[in-house]
Amino acid sequence: MSMLLIKGTFRAMGSKPDGDTIPFTPDDVSDWKRVPGNHPVLPKADGRASIRLEAIDALETHYGSEDSGGVQHQPLDLAHQAADELLTWLGFTQIVRDPDETISSTTPETVPGFILTSGADIFGRCVALVGRRIPPAFNGYEIEVDERQLKKTANHHLVSLGLAYPTFYTGFPEPLRASLTLAAQAARNSIPKKGVWSRDLTTEGAEVTGMSSLTADNGAVILPKLFRRLKDYLDLAPAAPALSCFRAFLGGAADRFYLQGQPEPLTGLHHIVEIDAAGQTLKMTRPVEDITFDEK
Repeated sequence: MSMLLIKGTFRAMGSKPDGDTIPFTPDDVSDWKRVPGNHPVLPKADGRASIRLEAIDALETHYGSEDSGGVQHQPLDLAHQAADELLTWLGFTQIVRDPDETISSTTPETVPGFILTSGADIFGRCVALVGRRIPPAFNGYEIEVDERQLKKTANHHLVSLGLAYPTFYTGFPEPLRASLTLAAQAARNSIPKKGVWSRDLTTEGAEVTGMSSLTADNGAVILPKLFRRLKDYLDLAPAAPALSCFRAFLGGAADRFYLQGQPEPLTGLHHIVEIDAAGQTLKMTRPVEDITFDEK
């Protein structure tokens, strides 16, 4: 897969990075205009933009807003492990996090690195593989990214530790997908299981009696995309958290995706989510590596 290489620096202070997002400033801010795809990168006035790590999804440290049911998070011990591992891997030390998840200080303030990207998402975030220190080619070059190069990225590193779920979108090539799938399966099948896999209930069944059952330190650990949909659903009627209408809500959310081995797309996660008769326990019927979400 050919991807654009952009050299620059990562800076965490003043932001709220989690395990799959990090601010990045190119050495030449005009490089943002070179990022291909249908959506432009939307940098801040100082040139930095948010990087969304491609093909992975880490537990949420802060999702939502005060205007829409408040900000919520998944179990913070695992969510912070992913966020801290990303920052440490990049070269940050002595990371200080405020109660609202803002990083108030790091040592050093910035670290050098690079990204490999083929586009941005609808929110103006650059979707990329994240590398540290010296890049494998000159800035602005398009290089072929193979499994060997993928294994040198933070994306692969976090999946191999079980601190992020592989989460694939159309356009991500099969050889790289296969590599991340193998890394995730190794983390899930290790003894003991690594990271999120030690507590993941996405396909086993998670009992949901309200937001606290998803946010407490001992709360259910599920795929972040499913958590986000659940949070949005529970915000509609927080005093009555039964899941009896959740599948209908998923149908309305209209996530479009493909399942491994099926050529036709499906619309709505209700196709692969089951709710028990009591309306309190849900599970996905397919593992995340079998799903490819459609890029919008």
